[in-house]
Amino acid sequence: MVVTKTPGKCNKVLKQRIITAIFLAITLIAATVLLSSFWFSFFITVAVLLACWEWCAFIGLAQTGSKLGYLATLASMIMALYFFLGISPSAEDINGFRVSIILGLGVLFWALAFLMLRGYPGNASSWNDKSKIALMGLLTLIPTWVGIIQLKYMEPLGYLVLTLVILVAAADIGAYFVGRTFGKNKLAPDLSPNKTWEGVWGGLAACLLVGLASTWFLHNYLRSLSAGQIAILLLLSLGVTFLDVIGDLLESMLKRNQSLKDSGALLPGHGGILDRVDGLLAVTPIFALTFLLIE
Repeated sequence: MVVTKTPGKCNKVLKQRIITAIFLAITLIAATVLLSSFWFSFFITVAVLLACWEWCAFIGLAQTGSKLGYLATLASMIMALYFFLGISPSAEDINGFRVSIILGLGVLFWALAFLMLRGYPGNASSWNDKSKIALMGLLTLIPTWVGIIQLKYMEPLGYLVLTLVILVAAADIGAYFVGRTFGKNKLAPDLSPNKTWEGVWGGLAACLLVGLASTWFLHNYLRSLSAGQIAILLLLSLGVTFLDVIGDLLESMLKRNQSLKDSGALLPGHGGILDRVDGLLAVTPIFALTFLLIE
């Protein structure tokens, strides 16, 4: 029997997705703009711990005790990072050298993830292990946590954090609409059958336009940029699209490995937190590291 979705049901799901997206956007903007860098770090910590709880499903942890153990591992590492990086209510900045080391490890992980995706599914035996997938979670979530907090300390008004989020959103939206309209050539049929190369180019174009606008705003209203810095930021805008795709595909691979449709059910109409931030996880380390290096 073929089951088809009724228009009413589709409209209800779409409405739910829009309401959730608006709520998330308002919450993120308010926290980014209104909170101090120190208190913003707690907001990001809560989000990362929720994502960590969802990552337990990728690992294959079913018992609550095992999930809490993994969550406690990440929480203790984050607590140590407050001291290691010098994050405190009175700090105006944090240890850039130590931040760059952690972000560098994040960039290295995503380079390895790209190779992992290229070899899928033939290489599954080399990574499909609970301990390895648990380590992937730490290498994914910790650099993201560090990168976002670093961006907030660099620009306390939150411009850099919001720029990061908007760039990733632009890549996703451009890829979705162009891929849906013109998509024919499959990007990774074994991982995500709906993704196409046309969608990638659509996301690239949208991301570049947003990158041009954000670089112009940064140069004219926040800090003067040299020609070299402008060129680097525009290249970064191009790189965001490809890293966004890698993040999306890695999550698809891990969900497929556990026969999961979504990473969770926390966000009505969207699935879990990881379903919404998969691209952000891959983009954040290189984005934050680039701004740290061109300072």
